[in-house]
Amino acid sequence: MILAIVGPTGIGKSDVALHLAREIPSEILVADSMQVYRGMDLGTGKPDASIRREIPHHGLDLVEPEEEFDVARYLREAIPAIRGIRSRGRLPILVGGAGLYVKALVDGLCEAPGKDPGLRERLLAEVRQEGTGALYGRLQTVDPAAAARIHPHDWRKIVRALEVFLISGRPLTVWQRDTTKPLGVQREGWFVGLTGDRQWLYRRIEVRIDRWLAAGASGGAATRPGAAAGWLEEAKRLHRRRLSRTAREALGYRELFGFLEGKIDWSSAVEGIKRSTRQYAKRQWTWFRADPRVEWIPADGKQASQIGREIMEHLRGSPHWSERSLSISA
Repeated sequence: MILAIVGPTGIGKSDVALHLAREIPSEILVADSMQVYRGMDLGTGKPDASIRREIPHHGLDLVEPEEEFDVARYLREAIPAIRGIRSRGRLPILVGGAGLYVKALVDGLCEAPGKDPGLRERLLAEVRQEGTGALYGRLQTVDPAAAARIHPHDWRKIVRALEVFLISGRPLTVWQRDTTKPLGVQREGWFVGLTGDRQWLYRRIEVRIDRWLAAGASGGAATRPGAAAGWLEEAKRLHRRRLSRTAREALGYRELFGFLEGKIDWSSAVEGIKRSTRQYAKRQWTWFRADPRVEWIPADGKQASQIGREIMEHLRGSPHWSERSLSISA
């Protein structure tokens, strides 16, 4: 059995997973496309060393930020991790908001053609010169189904969908329909989605961002660059490195890099981080709400322990749940 805790950023997924991991024999597998990078800690909400010593975590600090990372590489790490957790008689708790990673792990990975570096660079050059509009228009022509579910400004997904079509002559959506195969890591499981009032979540997101920006500072809330010692210093260290395109575009870091390069002022950087994070949360909600397997639990106004108790009640009522197999006493 596997338990997946999904939902938008900032809603409390990690806290709930930690509560459960302290109550039942389990280990946590993180599904986050940026927490895989070493050194990208504060701005990704990565659990600190003391938590990771207490509760085993998998899927963190897998590569250097100079390296590209994708869902196929994630699966090569995640599937053995799940098997290892199970072999130890523990429950794998999958937690995160990277919808593509969760879906690939549970349902399988599309066998579409791999990357073509030359073609991809030509498409990226078009993005840099003309923006995403022209490429998105081409995608609407060759793969309207893909275009309908991709945001017009999501250049990564637009480029990938066009790349697949130009290499193979078949739309990405056809590849996904015909060749996605379940990987067999999840036959008996439960998807829990944490949700809540949107404005409540947006306030949580803004408070969390202010806290992260103020980390390591003595001046309280981050209202000026000097009060942002923690995350800003981390961004400075990363900015001196030759980051991969994926790492450079990480949520929040790209705004801090813009500030460090003098492209935007501090207040614009902070507001940009908050705005892009709210937008990301909205996209995550949309993604997970499209999955009928997700059972939603309201999180607003609740402590992680209360949500954990609700989840445990559901787990104990599941036909796939076996306390004996996990060496859990009643």
